[in-house]
Order: sequence, then structure tokens, then C-alpha cells
Amino acid sequence: MHYRSRRLEALFGAPLDTVTYADISALVNNPEAAEAEDLDYKRELLAADTKGKEELAKDVAAFANHIGGVLVVGLADTQGIPSKVTDSDVTDAHQRHLQQVVASNTAPPVRFDLRAVHNPTNPGRGFLILAIPRSPQGPHAVTAPPTKPTQIALRYPRRGASKTEWLTETDVATAYYRRFNAFVDRSQRLAAVESELLQSLPESNVAHLLVSLSPEVPGDMQITQNSFSTYKTELLTTAWLLGKDSAPLTDVRIGSRRLITHGGRADGPWYCHSELHCDGSGTWAMRLGHHVSTVDMTEFAWAEPDTVIYGLLSALHLLGSHARDRSGATSTVLVKAALVEAPHAHPAGPLKPNLHPLLPFRIDGYNRLLGMRASLSTQFCEYSHSEGAALLDDLADSGPALVRAAAPLANELFQSFGIPEASPITRDGTIRSSAWSADLKTSILRWSQAHKVSVVGE
Repeated sequence: MHYRSRRLEALFGAPLDTVTYADISALVNNPEAAEAEDLDYKRELLAADTKGKEELAKDVAAFANHIGGVLVVGLADTQGIPSKVTDSDVTDAHQRHLQQVVASNTAPPVRFDLRAVHNPTNPGRGFLILAIPRSPQGPHAVTAPPTKPTQIALRYPRRGASKTEWLTETDVATAYYRRFNAFVDRSQRLAAVESELLQSLPESNVAHLLVSLSPEVPGDMQITQNSFSTYKTELLTTAWLLGKDSAPLTDVRIGSRRLITHGGRADGPWYCHSELHCDGSGTWAMRLGHHVSTVDMTEFAWAEPDTVIYGLLSALHLLGSHARDRSGATSTVLVKAALVEAPHAHPAGPLKPNLHPLLPFRIDGYNRLLGMRASLSTQFCEYSHSEGAALLDDLADSGPALVRAAAPLANELFQSFGIPEASPITRDGTIRSSAWSADLKTSILRWSQAHKVSVVGE
């Protein structure tokens, strides 16, 4: 299925394309499974008369015009909470009928996935799952004749909370504007959000890792009083750093069409700052914990390879999850990673602060048996960057595909320091345990085991 949702997959206990009859039946009387902006239930879905066709077209278009969602047919609900299994017609003929109704009564036609989940004891009956991704062709109108008197001339539905609302003329105009601008060069958007992040960082003269993401098919996160409360709780309680139990973010606030978060003290060694935009774009900056050494009268700062890789993996997962699960973005994303000896060293960075000392930066290892630095870099680098494309699901799902997406980005970053490749991870999606320090090895191995990421010792 094209539509993916971490929240719904956790609720159902499985991805939508593998969820079972027992999984869906288990939602009955579960208050966590209440109808929401991404979830709806129907006792049955005949769509046989004019009213039924209008209702189906409205429900499907409402999800497509918002962040996407799932319609489960075969469950009755009481005040939005599933209350009874009712089983629906799941025959091929009925599925073809529903697909034809949607195609004929929405404009442009909404694309969606339809899956039958059969009752093992009653062939031909069971649940239907309609998975509707956010559509880049939106807004979608309902073209079925209205069955109730209405003052609404433009009949464009959108999911709002657990109900359907109708777009105003201004909403429709805005949606068309976004559609026609959705295919503007995403690299320009990437550069813009990265530049905005840099200007928001506290003054600093130490190294930072910057990660930025921009989706090919933008989303549209809605910020309201209720949704902000949900987003804030989620961001402050989720352990975004891979394999950690504690949540790194300590503050979430609202900016212009974005959520702004940070964690740690602004003058501390592990300060992080992220900006999560409504269209699914996002940026993450992390101050790198580092060491200071002196060689041949030159004092310099250096970070270990696993410190950089750990921050990169965690940032990609955070940004990918936001783009897919919070904004409803889909398809591929353009990603950029950058290592800077200080924020002002970035071409789009702020002015150089009046802070001392400002040390050149490099990547080196650390031999803990000997208690000394192990040279890796052959040169200093003020600004190293890499760009690439990735599947959004690969970043949001947090598994071997996340490692595969991160590896080429990391290799290019390291090559600017004269290092051939980033040894802690491989391009085939594995973790090299021997390249991780004791400080981070426990966390990355715990995460690897939980997400079925292969670990090699070399």
C-alpha cells in the first residue's frame, strides 16, 4: 500500500498490507482506536444509491485533501470508538464497484488502495481497508449530486479532527496554489529551510551537524490548539535518539508554519535545535560533543566518527517521521547533511560571533586502551556537505533502509576530511560494532536488535 502511518501501524499492530482479521477485531472497545483525522469506521459501505455514492466520495476526498488516512469498513462505532464487528462484503465485485464510484464522483479522481481482510470462518465477508494517501493532485472535489440542500458551491471536503469539513473558497484557492508550486525545485526549498535554521541557532564557535529534508510531494500539517498539544506531547516524550530511553527535546513552540524544538542548554555540549515545517520539510542541528588536542603547535577540535553517524541517523529518522506521519508528505525526499566547524562557517550561516577560541575541526578516532587520539583525518575542513535522495518510508520506518540511506551521505561528509568512508555503518545497511565507542555502542546495538539491523564485528 502507498499510504503509511506509524501511528496507525502501531495501533493495528502491523503494517496495513499485512494486518489480519484478528488485529482489526481487537480494536473493539479500545479508546485509543477512536476516530481521528487519519482514521474512520463504517459499518458497511454499499454506495448503491446517490446518497451512498456522495458519502463515499466525500470520505475519500476528505482524507486525500488533508494528511491521508484509513477508512475501515466492517466495524460499527459508538461515539467514534469501535464497538462491534459487523463484517462487510469483501468480494472482488464489490471492491470494483467502490473503486468505480470514487473514480466517477471525485475530480480529479482520488487514487487510493483497497484491501480485503477476509473472515477466516466466513468467506466473502470481513473488513475492507481503504488507505488514502495525501494527494499531490488536490484539492479533490465531490462531483456526485448533493442529496441535501446546501449553500456550498465548491464542494471540496477535508478531514478535520474526526469529522469532515468543507473547504472555503480561500482554502480551495490556497490548495490550488500549492498544487501548482509543488514541483518547484525542491533543492531551493531545502536551501531555504537550512538557511532559516542557521539564523535561529544560538551564537557558537563549536562544530555542528546539520541535517535538512524536503519532500517531493509536500504535506500540510494543520496547527490548531488541539493538534499543537498533541504534537508537543509527542515530541517531548519520544526518545528520538536511537536506542535511548530518554527524550532529548525539552521545549516545543510554534513558529511561522512550523514547530520549533530544542533540547539541552544553549551553551552546553549537546544542544540540539530543529524546525519542523507544515509542508513536511524539516531541519535539525546538533552541537557535537568533541575533544581538543594540540599537534605541532596547532590546537584543534575533533569528534569521533560514531558521534557524527549517531546524530545523522537520529536526525534522519526524526525528520522522516515528521514529514510522513505529521504532515502527510509522500514519495521521495531530498536530504542534505553538513558538518561545520561552527555555524558561521556555513555559506548561509550567521555572522562570525565574538567568541574564543575558534578551533579548526576534524574527525578522528580514540584508542581507549591507550587513552589517546587515533588520527583519521588528513586535513581540516570548515564546511563539509552531502546531498542525496531517499524514500520517505525508509527514513520514517527506522531500520536497515535508514542505514542504507545514511551511508552515502556520511561517506561524502567524511571524504572532505580525507577519510574514504564512514566506518560505523555500511552501504548495505549494517552496523560495524567495532567502530562504535562504549558511550554509544550500547544504544546503537539496542536499536539494531529492535529494528532487525544486521551487526558485524569488523
